[in-house]
Amino acid sequence: MLKRLASFFTHLMKNYLPDAYLFAILLTFLSAILALIFTGADLAKLITSWGGGIYGIVGFAFQMILILVTGHCLALTPAVNRILVSIAGIGNTPIKAGMIVAFVTGVCSLLNWGFGLIVGGLLALQVAKKTRQADFAFLIASAYSGYVIWHMGLSGSIPLAIATAKLPVNFIEQMTGSVVPVSQSIFQLFNVLPALLLLVTIPILMALIHPKEDEIQTIPEDRLSELCGDCPHVERPQNPTLADRIDHSYAINMIFGLMGLIYLYYHFSAKGFDLNLNIVIFIFFISGVILHGKPVNYVKAVNTAIKGAGGIALQFPLYGGIQGIMVGTGLAKVIATWFVALSSPETFYMFQFWAAGVINMFIPSGGGQWAAQGPITMEAAKMMGIDPVRSAMMVAWGDQWTNMIQPFWALPLLGLAGLSARDIMGYTTVTLIYSGVVLSIFTLLIGFKVL
Repeated sequence: MLKRLASFFTHLMKNYLPDAYLFAILLTFLSAILALIFTGADLAKLITSWGGGIYGIVGFAFQMILILVTGHCLALTPAVNRILVSIAGIGNTPIKAGMIVAFVTGVCSLLNWGFGLIVGGLLALQVAKKTRQADFAFLIASAYSGYVIWHMGLSGSIPLAIATAKLPVNFIEQMTGSVVPVSQSIFQLFNVLPALLLLVTIPILMALIHPKEDEIQTIPEDRLSELCGDCPHVERPQNPTLADRIDHSYAINMIFGLMGLIYLYYHFSAKGFDLNLNIVIFIFFISGVILHGKPVNYVKAVNTAIKGAGGIALQFPLYGGIQGIMVGTGLAKVIATWFVALSSPETFYMFQFWAAGVINMFIPSGGGQWAAQGPITMEAAKMMGIDPVRSAMMVAWGDQWTNMIQPFWALPLLGLAGLSARDIMGYTTVTLIYSGVVLSIFTLLIGFKVL
């Protein structure tokens, strides 16, 4: 049954889902129409909110390009490549291949969402290289499915926001006067249990929806070699010039890398385990510099990795425009209010989870969504006497949930794999349905105070 369901969604997505760029444009049109109908915003307000949003996300788009490029460069080092190849060897059958990719991505996503995305994609490439009969789109879909639990982990933007003092979006601190340590959000049983359940069962789900033998589409050998590539190594000329000596200088790379390690030491000494997006990029960058040995090798790795960043550069600003419409016109608050109106104390968490899932389609950035939905959620929780911390985590759950049919965060993976969103969304739609059922049940258990 699940195989037929996955086949149905795969056929549906391949034939009817537009390219991710067109998907973003259509979402822009939809959010604009909804804003004009339900918020009372005029055309001038709509257009200015949209344009301002596009410019507002440019810095974030560049961060995502850097995390893709530096992560890819790190994976192209001989040391990391050997680790990925070793793990890939576990997935020596097509079904086991999807399971190991989903599980490893899930574990890494709980540690850090950016790390999970990149490692998942690169592991999928190595698994495809080792297990040639594996369906390539299915492997990438398995990697993206493992990502569905990221906001329940250490890098969840909402639990980290409410744990940070004097942050403009720490709405709980503004309401109660105190911050919420992650021990009261991420590490609470109500969050740990569903996270572990999904971590273990998503790989099983992947095994159950693996395509039939006559539907498997493997990646051609030449295309796989192009995507994986060999670890960059530039031979030093026999009669090097001064410029050549500098380009091939191990000493320069090691001194530069040592500077980076010293910075990381001071950062973690002062701030504890503060693994934010910029630090992850920095770790990827410095690690790649050191492990590639010579500056010229790293330059070659960057030239290889940058080829997969086109989708991010093109599409991320469009989602910034959608976010601008949702926040600038008040549409996000309108949608959140609809779900609040339907809630009882027992179903409040479930409806906040669903509302966050809907809003995530338009504002796929967790921090951006919290800025839009957080105030109305906190106010409603206060009025109904609902726990604000658990209410905030329901927004986090919803934000991660509908990523499975929102190609925004799939772009780094798709860039690495050379695929389009329609290639994987049939499988991830099944993940959406399954994870939605699991998390909805847990929201009711929380609402009825079982957890």
